[in-house]
Amino acid sequence: MMFGTLPSGERVERFELSSGRLRAAVLSYGAVLQSLEVSGVNVVLGLDTLDDYRTRSRYFGAVVGRFGNRIAGAAFTLDGVTHTLPANNGPNSLHGGVQGFDSKVWTVEDASDSSVTLGLTSPDGDQGYPGTLRARVTYTLDGDALRLDYTAETDAPTVLNLTNHSYFNLAGGGDVLGHVVRMDAEHYLPVDADKIPTGELAKVTGTPFDFTTPHAIGARYDGAYDHCFVLDGGITVTEPVGGLTMEVTTSEPGVQFYAGGMLDGVATPYGPHAGFCLETQHFPDSPNQPHFPSTVLRPGERHTSTTTYRFPA
Repeated sequence: MMFGTLPSGERVERFELSSGRLRAAVLSYGAVLQSLEVSGVNVVLGLDTLDDYRTRSRYFGAVVGRFGNRIAGAAFTLDGVTHTLPANNGPNSLHGGVQGFDSKVWTVEDASDSSVTLGLTSPDGDQGYPGTLRARVTYTLDGDALRLDYTAETDAPTVLNLTNHSYFNLAGGGDVLGHVVRMDAEHYLPVDADKIPTGELAKVTGTPFDFTTPHAIGARYDGAYDHCFVLDGGITVTEPVGGLTMEVTTSEPGVQFYAGGMLDGVATPYGPHAGFCLETQHFPDSPNQPHFPSTVLRPGERHTSTTTYRFPA
């Protein structure tokens, strides 16, 4: 169904998916996951109108790219050529720049009652990135799980880091500080004042970043998490009052765990800690830190990535 029309005249579509206990709504604008209902409880933060997504969104539910997370100094060098990007996060480039994939209308390639595939072509030079990139994301509801499958190809060497930026709240309202997280991650990435990784893979042992045993989001570090963790396995989050649990698995090497502390209830409809993000991805600033897993994509290669959010009964 039609969700709205941009000032450019582009139409934005809304797709409703269902399977078992799960129902979801996906927009062609930003490939946004607008809602995800588990047994009738909406567990992601969404917005009501297209204008809200254009003016009041902090990437709510969107697929961000061409490079999710931060690139230091809004520049990187690839094959001896330096590429300058828009600086939209202090001196750094965040989530693909000023007009990233979250603000583009994706093309509907396939749709069914339980799945939708959206595609986007990012031209050479888009937000400073080299190469024409063709990206695709498929949302699939399968029993008690939502699966996101990403693919991408390029006609020239480029860098790529696609992720979904949904904010979760397993209670369907209130703050998430009482949600309990367990994460198979023995290391995290310390950051500087601009939230750029220092390059160290630090042990979580003895720090507030140790979720190898379950802890509430608000129990330590004032709940101010906005850090990348190096994944050794999966993630489990439980809302202790209602008992709803979410299990996250991914083919990505890391996850940006953000506890929503910068939501303010003014610029967006949601206040601090109204939701948490688990942005499965490669590490921030990877193009400038060669010892991190590579985010380089070259012609003839095909990027693939899968993340699954499961809600066991």
